[in-house]
Amino acid sequence: MRRCIGCMESKPKQDLIRIAFYEGELSVDPGGKAKGRGVYLCRSRECAALAKKKNALQRNFKQNFSGETIERIFEELLNAEQ
Repeated sequence: MRRCIGCMESKPKQDLIRIAFYEGELSVDPGGKAKGRGVYLCRSRECAALAKKKNALQRNFKQNFSGETIERIFEELLNAEQ
């Protein structure tokens, strides 16, 4: 079980998408195998919007990401959702 950083619900790993942070790079990891620290997010627009609103990526990775980086990651998440 993993916890979504948007809605904070615990769900099975296969129901979530992983976002990885490794060597200064933030990336969407749909396979869940990338190196680095990871956080999980539900496959819904609502959870993505909540995570973005709460600055969940910055808080969980203890990093300040540019607005462009955050937009790119959330765009990739929405594309991976489909």
